[in-house]
Amino acid sequence: MKKKTLASVLWTMGAAAFSEASPAAALDLYVDRKTQQIFAEPGTGRVKLGTFVQVDEQGGEPQTAKAPLPQQASATATAASSTPNSTKPAAKKWYERINVRGYTQLRYNQGVGGDAGMLRSPSDRFIGDNQGFGIRRARVVLSGDITDSVSFYLQPDFASTPSGSSTSNFAQLRDAYADIYFDKDREYRVRAGQSKVPYGWENLQSSQNRLAPDRADALNSGVRDERDLGLFFYYTPTAVQERFQYLVKSGLKGSGDYGVFGLGFYNGQGANRAERNNSLHTVLHFTYPFKFANGQYMEVGADAYSGRFKIAAPSAVTVNGENFTPVDTAPKEGSLDQRVAVHAIYYPQPFGLQAEWTVGRGPQLDLAEGRIRTRSLRGGYVQAMYKFDSGSTGTWMPYIKWQSYRGASKFDTNTPHMLVNETELGVEWQPNTAVEIAVAYANMHRTNVSEAPYRRVRGDLLRVQLQVNY
Repeated sequence: MKKKTLASVLWTMGAAAFSEASPAAALDLYVDRKTQQIFAEPGTGRVKLGTFVQVDEQGGEPQTAKAPLPQQASATATAASSTPNSTKPAAKKWYERINVRGYTQLRYNQGVGGDAGMLRSPSDRFIGDNQGFGIRRARVVLSGDITDSVSFYLQPDFASTPSGSSTSNFAQLRDAYADIYFDKDREYRVRAGQSKVPYGWENLQSSQNRLAPDRADALNSGVRDERDLGLFFYYTPTAVQERFQYLVKSGLKGSGDYGVFGLGFYNGQGANRAERNNSLHTVLHFTYPFKFANGQYMEVGADAYSGRFKIAAPSAVTVNGENFTPVDTAPKEGSLDQRVAVHAIYYPQPFGLQAEWTVGRGPQLDLAEGRIRTRSLRGGYVQAMYKFDSGSTGTWMPYIKWQSYRGASKFDTNTPHMLVNETELGVEWQPNTAVEIAVAYANMHRTNVSEAPYRRVRGDLLRVQLQVNY
């Protein structure tokens, strides 16, 4: 059909210019449906293209048209297709290359049983006594392609609450990085700047997509705020790129594209924290989203990191009436910090199952001995969910999540031992793409790592969250 169309264009241009000047030169042309050859007279299987006029190539008057031979029609079409287009598409302006999006989370926490007022969690500063409404996250993302081989991503958060602060809603940088691609299919890239460390599947999943209000402590305690400053290499085959995109855009709660393989080198002190020991962390990341014959997706993988972590200066604690300052037994470059994690995600189509587990070792306070030394850790979670799509009321996704952790809270003062045993029931309702409402009830048994003597607290907590996507 391409040959027919190009020949038609040439003949039509001639007709438009000279039909009034020389009506006697008009000629009817027909195209054969099967062979796509052009003829000057009707016949079986031929469709009329229209009335045309042959034009003198030297710029003279139109001449009497003759029926072109099939070879001539083909040559004419080929010549026309090879003629360069004199009008080139205008280059995009810089502002046309930038995308703007974001989301805001308004959260309400209310203790409903046990010692809920004494509960504390590193993941949610609004847990505790005298709490009510709070803006959990208020983020704006600027991203785009600088060139065909370089893109950028910038994300501030305007609702940060520094540890120990009585004032909320500080602006703080979350992401600031550039992706540099090495091939036209964008399968190989290096990410440079502050970005997520590819350790733990839920850590990589955006809070905008996550079902539970907070990430599991076992995985998140390794990389608090999920980010650090460094260089990360990712490899994602083209077919898998499409799968990662689908798992997010379809509402199946995907984690995004962090490669089927990743290798990174980063400071290891955490996001927005200066390097303190001149010793980089190394991380390895493997994951693969399988697609079964029935359309079901399942993703499995493993992550590992290793490095030296320099804890903050120990602070005095009081235990059983005795006041002392723990001794950091680590060498000058910091404590050994190593973890391995595995994950498996059976995406909710409609039933889903999500699980992760980690083991490792790192700095941890030993209250009995009054010192901070390298100790083992372990923990993880299991989450079941069900996705129900209703045309009239939107999408509903109820879930149940159990998590456990026995290990250090390394980013908190004195790196205290942290015990977590928690069960959570919840449901997310998304009436449209712009609004999400989530309700979660949790039975918590966790260590208050914010202050000595690091008591273990039991309590029940109700949380309601409104999320607006834009």
